[in-house]
Formats: sequence, structure tokens, C-alpha cells
Amino acid sequence: MSTNPSLHFLCGKAGAGKSTVAKRLAASHGATLICEDVWLARLFGDEMKSFDDYKRFAQRLKSVVGPLAIDLLISGHSVVLDFPANTRSSRAWFRSIYEKAGAAHTLHYVNTSNQTCLQRIAERNTERPEGSHHLKEDDFFQISSFFEAPEQAESFNVTVYEERGEG
Repeated sequence: MSTNPSLHFLCGKAGAGKSTVAKRLAASHGATLICEDVWLARLFGDEMKSFDDYKRFAQRLKSVVGPLAIDLLISGHSVVLDFPANTRSSRAWFRSIYEKAGAAHTLHYVNTSNQTCLQRIAERNTERPEGSHHLKEDDFFQISSFFEAPEQAESFNVTVYEERGEG
């Protein structure tokens, strides 16, 4: 338990390394890690057949995880939410959590090239860690077309991870 609990959340394209950073953050901060992909797979895996299914189930999951994260922060526990904060509108959910809890926050932006993301996705497609989804190159570019890097005007505390070939 921390005297200064903080919400950590992540932004970056598919395959950027967000989950790897999330695990490191949870370990280094003694924080509770909540991973959207794992929770969705365990709760709704057989029912998720399309991107629309993902959006519907992700919204349901957020309705449970948001209040849980607020409770954890209020009780003094830092939280790492491995959920995509990849658009301005999606980042509003994270803001609502740390503001309601009166907690500190950091948005961790994992800035990785498309080439590296695609290489990691190809590896992940064969390894299939829990919660991972099989993505094709076309899927990556379609999903990435919605990506919005964080901007200073959003007033988040941002830590940027530039690509160094790490995984």
C-alpha cells in the first residue's frame, strides 16, 4: 500500500509493447495490474467474434473495472490499467478514474514503429499469450487508423518510451 497511490495507463499501437511495460510498472510500483485482454478472454472469450463484440464487451468490463480501480486507489493501492488509451475519447475514462479517486496518474506512451509492431504481432500470433488476439497486417492498419498520440493540451502526466528494439 502506498501513501501516494497512482493510476498508470498506457497508450501505443497494437504490438508496441504496452503489456510488457504494464507488467514492469506493476512490479516496480507494487501496483495491482488489471489487463483488459486477459479479463475479456476469461469472461467473454467464446462470445467475441468481431470488433463490434470487442467494443461491447470492453465497455461492460470498464463498467466493473472503473469502480474497482477507484476503490483500490482510494484505499491506497496504485493501479496499472493495461487497457488502450489510444484516442482522446478513450483517455477520458482514465481521467475520470484518477479524478474521482483523487489520485496521481501517469500516461505511459509506448512509441514504436509500425514495422516493429508488425514483427511483434507476428511473434505473438504464434506464441498466443493469454488474452492475445490473432491480428493480420490489414487488421493492424485498420486499428491503427484510429490511433491518436497524446497531446500536451490534454494535460496528462506523460512518460514516453521510445523504441529501442526492446520487447
